[in-house]
Amino acid sequence: MDSLSSTVLEKIRHISESVFGGMCLIVGTSQQVAIRRGVVDIVDEVERRLGLEANNHYNVMLSGSTREGFRLGTSDIDNMYWLHSHRVIMDMSQSEYYNTANTTIILSDSSKSPPGFTLLRLMTPTTDRHVDFACVGMNQNRYISSELYKEIHYSSLYPDSTLHGPCSKCVIDGKEYDFVFCFVSDFWPTCARSWKERSHSWPDPEVVDDIVRNGCHVVAIGSPFGNHKNEEWRVSFSRAEYKLVSAMNHCQFLTYGLLKLFLKEVITQPLEDTDKLLCSYHIKTIVFWTIQQNTLPHWYPQNLLDRFWICFKLLLKWVYEGNCPNFFVPEHNLFLSKIHGAAQYSLIRQLEELYKKGLACLLQSPSVKSYILRVLHSPRLWICVDESILVSEVYHDVTLSHEINWHGRIKRPDQQQCINAVIIAKQLINSSLPVWQVSALEKLKTSALQCTAFQIDLPYMNTPNSANKQIYIADKMLQAAAESGCISDLLFTAMFYYKTLRYRKAVNVLEMTKIKLMQPYLMYNRQVDSDVYIGFLGGEAWSTKRQMAIAGDIVLYNSISYISELMSVQQSALQNNWPAIQIPLFVMLHFLEFLCYRHTDITLAHAALDEMKVLVHYDQGLRVAEQLKAISRQILRICEQIIENL
Repeated sequence: MDSLSSTVLEKIRHISESVFGGMCLIVGTSQQVAIRRGVVDIVDEVERRLGLEANNHYNVMLSGSTREGFRLGTSDIDNMYWLHSHRVIMDMSQSEYYNTANTTIILSDSSKSPPGFTLLRLMTPTTDRHVDFACVGMNQNRYISSELYKEIHYSSLYPDSTLHGPCSKCVIDGKEYDFVFCFVSDFWPTCARSWKERSHSWPDPEVVDDIVRNGCHVVAIGSPFGNHKNEEWRVSFSRAEYKLVSAMNHCQFLTYGLLKLFLKEVITQPLEDTDKLLCSYHIKTIVFWTIQQNTLPHWYPQNLLDRFWICFKLLLKWVYEGNCPNFFVPEHNLFLSKIHGAAQYSLIRQLEELYKKGLACLLQSPSVKSYILRVLHSPRLWICVDESILVSEVYHDVTLSHEINWHGRIKRPDQQQCINAVIIAKQLINSSLPVWQVSALEKLKTSALQCTAFQIDLPYMNTPNSANKQIYIADKMLQAAAESGCISDLLFTAMFYYKTLRYRKAVNVLEMTKIKLMQPYLMYNRQVDSDVYIGFLGGEAWSTKRQMAIAGDIVLYNSISYISELMSVQQSALQNNWPAIQIPLFVMLHFLEFLCYRHTDITLAHAALDEMKVLVHYDQGLRVAEQLKAISRQILRICEQIIENL
């Protein structure tokens, strides 16, 4: 691009600004991305502290694109699971850091494996039956077979799940999930030692130290070229990669996002045989290398397309060479066994054709095409790159509401874990945190309190005055949950009143909820009248907005008995290994109305049932999402069966 005239360069800068603005709308502003990451980070911290309390369970970590801050709709939701009580070490001297009475030590032995892969030798006895079953004998030692470990875990996952590399893939409520069972190491792997010395220009030294200090994972997949394919494990740098993506400035992150879109919408579209050759991990690797190796001036909106082009040229070079060096272990070629022969030739031809078009190749991307054309059609058009103007307060609130509703729930709803989660959340709330992390902790606390309240032992009840002490405690918990929750959390109070035979109290809560839900500034899921919302609540504290305007669907854990009428729905979900069910807010509202009124006013019970019928049969996706119509029909059938028996 250096040889281009100043006039052409100015046009490219102008188009770059337009694409930057468009990518802020597609991918998110720096604040939206910070909200997404911050919510996940603080929930992850609660999970980490809970893990210290309970030694015999799996730690869970969100990883991949979702963890990095992308919400592109087509990205998988990647979850990594590892036993808290098992630790991988790189040499035997590191075993002194653990109490072997409650920690199983596993030694990484990479001496016989290709770069980036390792064998796992069991050094101390394990109490986990899955680990024990996956062990095989080699040279009079016990090694954990990646293939056996994977088969054991994934056979017990969701019935329709399929294996893909180290992952089990399945679709839940319309979203695609990847589950990876792995082991964790608190130490930086031997194969990546050179990375620390290489990382002088990027990222900053404190980020490098933090990455090395936090170790790595090993995932259940062997090298196709190793001598022990079924026993080998691949070293995973998921946590390190997240920290590197977080170290990017926003223009670098948007360039990464633009390349991901380009891969999906342009490169993988025309040719079927190239569809599986390139993936988003290759794109991420290219961006890492480009940032670290190029002594470029600052990345900013005016040169976003220039940076995109540098990355694209590196991709073309690597495909020519058939070598994509792993960012942490350069000797590990990510293209090995994937890009060669006729498929490689087809991919080269496709990339060459795109290269010949120059930056005009981006016009083939439906997502960014309009942002290029608007400048080409109106060269004098003023382009806004001020993120605070590009995305208003209401859309940042939509982002926050969605993130805390999605991530801000207790993952293991057993009673002791819930109590511990409330304590940890309270401690963290009192520390200095951004508003979105405090909000996520409030949501987590609300979820934990609700779970605890519904797990309090209640003796058999035949009158409203039974088990007063237990009911009083649960009432207090649900009151605290409602105070730190949003509008929809009131339904848990109503549900508990119904469960404990206090029907009129339940109806009063439901009537109050209906009034709140009728307000014109309501933000339900992602639906909101922006102008009305800003007119009433613009500039208000999030706690005020949460109590007055925010509502979401109802999530119930299948391991908890809420009300007897929902047990069949929960049992059905459990048969599919679903840990929770999601019920549309307005369906749940009418369901509880119906259940209460059948004991107090049969006419109003019929009216509530009629409203539910209209909602379930005729809603156009505003109040009942497509993926929740099946469970809504289940609940409607329950009501119809009850009314037949009255």
